[in-house]
Amino acid sequence: MTTSLSISQRALRSESQGSKWPGTSRIWEHRQPLIVTLAVIGIACHLVLRFATDASPRTQVWPLWLVLGFGGMPLVGDLTAKLVRGHFGSDLLAGISIVTSVILHEYLAGAIVVLMLSGGEAIESFAIDRASFALKALANRLPAVVHRRNIERLIDVALNQVVPGDTLVVFPHEICPADGVVLEGHGAMDEAFLTGEPFRISKAPGANVLCGAMNGDTALTIRAEKPASDSRYERIMEVMRSSEQSAPRLRRLGDTLGAAYTPIAVAIGLAAWLLSGNASRFLAVMVVATPCPLLIAIPVGIIGAISLSARRGIIVRKAAVLEQADTCRTMIFDKTGTLTYGKPTLSELLTASGFNDDEVLTLVASLERYSKHPLARAVVSAAEEHKLAMHEPARVSELPGKGLSGNVNGHEVQVTGRAALDPALASALPDLKAGLECVVSIDGRYAATFRFADEVKPSSRSFVQHLRPRHRVRELVLLSGDRKREVQSLGKRVGIERAYFEQSPEQKLRFVTEETERSRTLYVGDGINDAPALAAATVGVAMGSDGQIAGEAAGVVILDSSMQRVDEFLHISRRMRKIILQSAIGGMALSVVGMGLASTGHLPPVAGALCQEAIDVLAVINALRTALPPRVLTDFNV
Repeated sequence: MTTSLSISQRALRSESQGSKWPGTSRIWEHRQPLIVTLAVIGIACHLVLRFATDASPRTQVWPLWLVLGFGGMPLVGDLTAKLVRGHFGSDLLAGISIVTSVILHEYLAGAIVVLMLSGGEAIESFAIDRASFALKALANRLPAVVHRRNIERLIDVALNQVVPGDTLVVFPHEICPADGVVLEGHGAMDEAFLTGEPFRISKAPGANVLCGAMNGDTALTIRAEKPASDSRYERIMEVMRSSEQSAPRLRRLGDTLGAAYTPIAVAIGLAAWLLSGNASRFLAVMVVATPCPLLIAIPVGIIGAISLSARRGIIVRKAAVLEQADTCRTMIFDKTGTLTYGKPTLSELLTASGFNDDEVLTLVASLERYSKHPLARAVVSAAEEHKLAMHEPARVSELPGKGLSGNVNGHEVQVTGRAALDPALASALPDLKAGLECVVSIDGRYAATFRFADEVKPSSRSFVQHLRPRHRVRELVLLSGDRKREVQSLGKRVGIERAYFEQSPEQKLRFVTEETERSRTLYVGDGINDAPALAAATVGVAMGSDGQIAGEAAGVVILDSSMQRVDEFLHISRRMRKIILQSAIGGMALSVVGMGLASTGHLPPVAGALCQEAIDVLAVINALRTALPPRVLTDFNV
């Protein structure tokens, strides 16, 4: 097994050892459908034995014993463990009801509570995403075996046996096993998984390759520069694992309401018992008080909101974010592909004296075909639009901070930024302007400046501007890996004052984590480089369906990358919270009335359970409204 995969597996084991929702064991979750079935069959058998046969009282109750034994005991055990850990959820009253019903031999009431509770838990388990697939997707990406060339022979070795300097062959459509440099072959690699850029990068001798990239149709021979365990891919994975482990546990709405409701119900039940001297009144109060509007109506409302979201092209992967999105007061945006289209185009070509546009564009585009820089595709596209015949470079080199260089048609070409250009050539440069640019030297002479535009989405400014008045957002932040000028310019255009530039995935994660400690955050981004930040935010919204890992890390995926859909999601969240609060609080209010009747002896335990079922039906019917689309789902002008 490879070193990298071993790290991945350790991360997955660490993830699987903890329950995603505090106080709910995975064993209990998987048994819920069986317990629901058992409870229905058990209660039905009891009623048949009781009213349709001459069976003895002991025979009549044995189906209820099975329900309480196989359904109630796991719940009570789970609640006991939760109490030891200091967690007091909204299902605590149900556990008290089950224990009390057994003590007082009110088995039917206890079985009905098991049915109500297990049914609600089963619905919630269906509504929520119980496990993140981000780490699994990362762990499964690298090959276990790679092809190493020894003299003229290929041998297959384990990935953890690769050392810097090894010559490896990457077959067509295989994953690149290590960061390295191309030695032989001309082809292309899809690096969108790592960079978020939605196009393939041409590769020639001298070009860099990234571990985790997908090779194209041609075999490439590469020299490994780093083992897989030291690659950028593994660093991203480690950051992802760290962000998942440190992600804040969201306090569910049902538990929040249950924390206030439970002590009141217990106090009413104890008072009824002490004042009347009749323990069955305590049980009756507990049965009526069982917070099924919280346990059933809330997940039903969530399912409805998830369904409505899906019909609008909004995939809700983690149900808890629907409860949290409308409460986020800090919104953080990535730049490329989020507020902009993420597809820069060549907007201006300024050539120096002695050079012509077509000559410079031909040479630069010939070289840029083998670059992984986001602007390379724009240069190549411009050359293709002008129908220029490109040359095959004799040499390609792309060093961090130095730019792209190579020999094209006998000319030494360098494409870089102002800071890396030879100072002797700097005086010939045109005035600096906001936006993206690169500068070109040919045979040691300044040749041209290329300027690019990454078009801002028309909806970006209006969406950002309406967040404060319509969604009570207090802080707006732009967090990007791009350069200072581009990020600050975009911030001014869309109305975001806090703009941070040249941010790595690790820096984005650190920033989002710190912001989330101060206030609930909603992060909107796309691409693998956004995945750690998406996972660390209170609510992560991934734009577009192409970035698999970004989508897995996020709680929400917007399929068409539209700001209008983000706004619709916020409105769906707000409307869902309003409806489920109506169901939950209304149901609890009716339960309080029932508790009053039970405490005075007017509702025995079984009648109380049936009364609670009627309350549940009303709460659920109201909660189902979340699936019905309102007349208007967005309120900003595109």
